[in-house]
Amino acid sequence: MKKEIKIKNQVGELEKVNAFIEEIGEELQLDMELLMNLNLVMEEMVSNVIFYAYPEGKTADIELTAECIGHTLTFVLSDKGREFDPTMKEDIDTATDPADRELGGLGIYIVKNIMNEVTYQRLEGKNLLTMKKDLED
Repeated sequence: MKKEIKIKNQVGELEKVNAFIEEIGEELQLDMELLMNLNLVMEEMVSNVIFYAYPEGKTADIELTAECIGHTLTFVLSDKGREFDPTMKEDIDTATDPADRELGGLGIYIVKNIMNEVTYQRLEGKNLLTMKKDLED
């Protein structure tokens, strides 16, 4: 199974991402908890691109590819925005009171804890964030 969706960097496009994940969930017969977790991951990462990758007012494309080989479901999020490697973001200290923590960083922390593998590379002017989930976990 391989699917791809291309959206604009606009908040309203998150509904299309949600529908894309739902479609994958149906096709692969994923359980509801996993489906909700995958939706959370993709919403977090696509939102980061929408809000931070481009100057305000600039319209651009975001691509999300999903491929399932064996028991591994791989998502690749691609954009031509500002270079940013979310995997280098230091994990938040969950022991610290949320009121005392710096803002930000919770999204990638959640993603790293839901997905089995998260990697980043910059190729030919594109940010490529690869996120893998073992469906037998």
